Amino acid sequence: MHDQAEALRLKMLMNLEKTARSAAIISGKGGVGKSNFTANFSYSLLAKGKKVLIVDMDIGMGNIHILFGATPTYSLNDYLSGSQTLHEVVTPVEEGLAFIAGGSGLDTVLEWSKPMFDRLIDGFTMLQTEYDVILFDMGAGANKSSIDLILAVDEIILISTPEPTSITDAYSMMKYICMQDADKAFHIVSNRVIKEEEGRDSVARLQLAMRKFLSAETTILGFLPDDVNVRNAVIAQTPFVKLYPNAQISKRMKEITETYLLGEQPGTSIETSGFLNKIKSIFQKGRG
Repeated sequence: MHDQAEALRLKMLMNLEKTARSAAIISGKGGVGKSNFTANFSYSLLAKGKKVLIVDMDIGMGNIHILFGATPTYSLNDYLSGSQTLHEVVTPVEEGLAFIAGGSGLDTVLEWSKPMFDRLIDGFTMLQTEYDVILFDMGAGANKSSIDLILAVDEIILISTPEPTSITDAYSMMKYICMQDADKAFHIVSNRVIKEEEGRDSVARLQLAMRKFLSAETTILGFLPDDVNVRNAVIAQTPFVKLYPNAQISKRMKEITETYLLGEQPGTSIETSGFLNKIKSIFQKGRG
């Protein structure tokens, strides 16, 4: 029976006509606006015709639902434990955009039971055919609870601010990941930028450090200005790109999204479809 189930999963993976692009949204430290970026980035992708799913993996501190003004009934943990179906844990925001709340019982895939892991593979096999982009909103920093998933996704979007401590933490985070996977695709965004020159300089320094010390190439997606509209949007529990579409920060987010989507054009280096295979490999290696 187990062999039949495994064969079915592999067949589903091989026959996927459409595979979502998967990205982990990370930061070197907390408080840099990572989840706010994720919520607004998802809306900006939606405006470009992409179907987007956010998976909130910030265990114990997840707040994606607050930024959307939504109250999830169930979490990913409810699905993995078998108490709810996959689509019952997906909370729709509007047509083409949805999220899955994390739940406090989640941990690294190596500590999940075999049935939970099988359900993970089954679930994301299905979700990859239903969405164009799956964004994993990770907790700050790299730790045992997040590194497995970060290493499995197609690419990483790192959020930093121009502050020296934030830049240092961001570099340390990318270095840690790069030492595990030298070929990982990195994108950099600087947030809460007061002066345009400051924003350009901060991302350029990160890019140079990655190239010089780790021989790793990164893509600069852009930077977002420090804007009072962000605070007002959070209070309104509505992403600023929707509430204030003509604000400077919303225009910057549109530019970041357009740069990100250039990775889908022929001849670029971003390749999808490896997410589930990498998760399987990590799990099998950990189980010996």
